[in-house]
Amino acid sequence: MLSPRQQHCLDHIGITRWTRAETNTTLPEPLLSDKAVSPQPQLAEPRIEVFIPVSVQPALAEKADNLKNYDLDHWPDLQLAIEACTNCELSQNCTRKVAGKGNTQAELMIIGEAPGQDEDLQGLPFVGRAGQLLDRILQAIGLNTQDVFITNILKCRPPNNRDPKLHEADACAQFLSAQIKFIQPKVILSVGRISAQTLLKDHSPLGQLRTRQHVLTDTNIPLLVTYHPAYLLRNPTQKVKVWHDMKNLKLLLSE
Repeated sequence: MLSPRQQHCLDHIGITRWTRAETNTTLPEPLLSDKAVSPQPQLAEPRIEVFIPVSVQPALAEKADNLKNYDLDHWPDLQLAIEACTNCELSQNCTRKVAGKGNTQAELMIIGEAPGQDEDLQGLPFVGRAGQLLDRILQAIGLNTQDVFITNILKCRPPNNRDPKLHEADACAQFLSAQIKFIQPKVILSVGRISAQTLLKDHSPLGQLRTRQHVLTDTNIPLLVTYHPAYLLRNPTQKVKVWHDMKNLKLLLSE
């Protein structure tokens, strides 16, 4: 529940708040065709959904020389700090910062690698073909992108979608940590090798990481690892493995 001060701040910077009834679906087998799974809605108590704006109003996104001017424990300030960040060279070339999207009271937080071209243009994560596949994966376990919070290790697009460099991930680490602390998800789903290795500080192959049980360092939050939707588009036979991962995710969320 947002305090009156938080609501005032969100209204001031143009973040939309709305309510939506939750949905529930049965789990289809075996997995994820290219057709969307139609959820079977059931009436439920509405809850607040907070969405990240495509861009912060320019008048409020004044570039500060020192990010200490922002309180990263305060969600509107955290948004502005991401907009104002110039901690690495990626900020000089990106079209938009990509902070994240979804429900800041979500039980599930999904963390990918970095924005791609579509995300860089729109200022939102997972909006291209990979994002559309992620939508269908979530639908298969009775969720959608409004039920979860989605972000990336990096908040700016690397040139030519190359892998993030260590110092770039380090520059964004304070923002990701603040997002996790604020949202306090029940489960984190790490999608892709870069995300998993960065979060776990473990350079084991993704195939090994996804078969282990993890807890995010310095927290009690379970962390599951699975393949990135972009990888599945190139290797559709791996969808079966992701389906098993999603069933494990559903069980964790139901506990």
